[in-house]
Amino acid sequence: MTDKQPIRVGMELPALVLPPITRTTLALFAGSAGDHNPIHVDIDVAKSAGLDDVFAHGMLSMGYLGRLLTNWVPQQQIRSFRVRFAAITPVHATPTCTGRVVSVDGDEATLELTVALDDGTVTLTGDAVVDIA
Repeated sequence: MTDKQPIRVGMELPALVLPPITRTTLALFAGSAGDHNPIHVDIDVAKSAGLDDVFAHGMLSMGYLGRLLTNWVPQQQIRSFRVRFAAITPVHATPTCTGRVVSVDGDEATLELTVALDDGTVTLTGDAVVDIA
């Protein structure tokens, strides 16, 4: 967590900068998640839907946000975790996950979470409540 620093409103979690999303990443995630929607792995299907290329599963980005949280607190301290999908993550994009403490109430902190791309596009927003005792 924060090496004995008190948790306070405005505190930022260490950012999680991920490598570019590759076609291999998408294929492996599709297999592990059981989500074989071809729009994520087949460029012809993506183009037939009017897109330039395939794009990442929203749940992949949610998984990355989960990693951001568990890099900060142990999994058992996560009380809730919610997201809203805001934009697609294209293949080759480099997502960055960030979090910020927006409130502290007793032994719980509420975090605002975001996944954004290098160009500033926010692809996922969310929140989590974690036990900080």
